[in-house]
Amino acid sequence: MKMKTFGVEQWMDEYETAATYNLGETCVSPLSLHALLSLTDTDEQTFTQKMLTTRLTYGNIVGAPELRAGITQLYQNLTPENVVTTHGAIGANSLVLTTLVDPDDEVVVVTPTYQQLQSIPETIGATVRLLALKPENDYLPDIAQLKTLVNDKTKLIVLNNPDNPSGSLMPQEHLQRIIEVAKSVDAYVLCDEVYRHLTQTDTYSPSVIDLYDKGISTSSMSKVFSLAGLRLGWVATHDEAFMKTILSHRDYNTISCGVLDEMVAEVALNHKDTLLKRNRDIVRKNLAILNDWVNSQPHISWVKPQAGTTALLHYDFALPSEQFCDQLFKQTGVLLVPGAEFDIEHALRIGYAFESKELQTGLDKLSEFMTGLN
Repeated sequence: MKMKTFGVEQWMDEYETAATYNLGETCVSPLSLHALLSLTDTDEQTFTQKMLTTRLTYGNIVGAPELRAGITQLYQNLTPENVVTTHGAIGANSLVLTTLVDPDDEVVVVTPTYQQLQSIPETIGATVRLLALKPENDYLPDIAQLKTLVNDKTKLIVLNNPDNPSGSLMPQEHLQRIIEVAKSVDAYVLCDEVYRHLTQTDTYSPSVIDLYDKGISTSSMSKVFSLAGLRLGWVATHDEAFMKTILSHRDYNTISCGVLDEMVAEVALNHKDTLLKRNRDIVRKNLAILNDWVNSQPHISWVKPQAGTTALLHYDFALPSEQFCDQLFKQTGVLLVPGAEFDIEHALRIGYAFESKELQTGLDKLSEFMTGLN
């Protein structure tokens, strides 16, 4: 089975480990186990003793009951039976797409987005219709265009909210309008919500499954909870028939997630408000830093992100984005992701959710680099 090269992941694989200033990072400043236990006032000796004495067999096949109960608290009107754990959100997306999509189906996918959401349906042989997110629309899906892309063969509409790489966030009214289009052709809506809750305000950001019985949410412990090393995600849906099918398919590639990973995730979700406050404070502080920097740059423009941890920076130099980022890295040690990895040219994806000092220093290095391009 041939698949397209996964552009953004290949770029990160090549450059990330050697970066001095990793401005390509998308997770909020990662936590150690010690830091997590301290932040949540969890007795470290008791917890580590529990880990040391836990037998390393298969865990609960569909996910530890306590963990699934914790995940339900991130949504409205959800039960543990509506949730199954996976190997990260990347595993959740793959499982949903390979379970749901057949070669004769049609799938609508927003672009730019995480390439997996587009490339897997293409590899299956489905007809993939791209719904372009444009800066003039604040990178929100154009409902009129969406209506022209769906028909009675449309099995699935795929969204990413908040969007990676643009940082756009669909308000509930916009999401509801998309759902109405999906209902008109009886389509599922898969929404990769891995950055959900990392908002610039404290208002609740609705999930697609809060609003639609054929909605499917995927997410993980990586971005929002700073625990990417757990490699733990989930699929959530109210559609009982689809959940039954996905559990059958899951036996072929997952069986269960790690028992120790689920124990750590349970602690985090039991103290979700504490972690959300920490991480929202980080992204809000750093977005302000990034906003000030963008406003000082004559060659940079953007649509300011509303949520998540990433932004798209557009530049007016003639240099193609891969060449720009490669030269930047070699001269300064600053890692950015070329817009070309998202099929956008003369643009850069930047992450802003790590340590503020590293962000500011990396931006200063980027400014110096661009001065040399004049």
